[in-house]
Amino acid sequence: MDGNGRWAKKRLLPRFIGHQKGLKAVKRTITHCAKRGVKALTLFAFSTENWRRPKDEVNKLMSMFLTALQKEVKKLNDNNVQLRIIGDRSGFSQEIQQHIEQAEALTRENDGLVLNIAANYGGQWDIVEAVKSWQAANPDKSVQELSVDELGQYIANADLPLPDLLIRTGGEQRISNFLIWQMAYSELYFTDALWPDFGAEELDKAIDSFAKRERRFGRTSEQVQQC
Repeated sequence: MDGNGRWAKKRLLPRFIGHQKGLKAVKRTITHCAKRGVKALTLFAFSTENWRRPKDEVNKLMSMFLTALQKEVKKLNDNNVQLRIIGDRSGFSQEIQQHIEQAEALTRENDGLVLNIAANYGGQWDIVEAVKSWQAANPDKSVQELSVDELGQYIANADLPLPDLLIRTGGEQRISNFLIWQMAYSELYFTDALWPDFGAEELDKAIDSFAKRERRFGRTSEQVQQC
């Protein structure tokens, strides 16, 4: 979800106003994904690298995160959305960690859209944590015995299908340490739209682009067409 700060700067507004507008785009996107029948949506809200931003901006983002946990989770639950937070929770205040646990507990049995919020998350961190978890679960095994399939069981969202489509807003064309294990075969879609301007129309464009692509997963085009 890129471009909040630039959206605000273009309007001579504080960066935080852009983040507030970005939250509205989050709500629009969740609503439209549910309407389109999307099974799982993962939003990159705060990366492990974002702590490098100015302290005042980080503090305001943390405050907004807490407020969203306090005020928006009931609406998600009422709409059968299951909320998950992926990332290193130890970096957050005890109050935020408590509300994360409460939000996940409240929505755990919902069987509609699975909404993953990646917060204090990094793809490299995810892989390292997976290796640690695998080793803890297999103390008698050597790392030489570790396989792709085994490690994949310990990656974030291992119980969900791998993501089909990555959408990045704001005109940047890079992954920026997001779900780098999970997106090995994801289709990529980049748009110049800044995140606060993102909505149903832009989402539909991305899904339409995805629908026209041939996904081969290492096979030839002829093999795919024969399936």
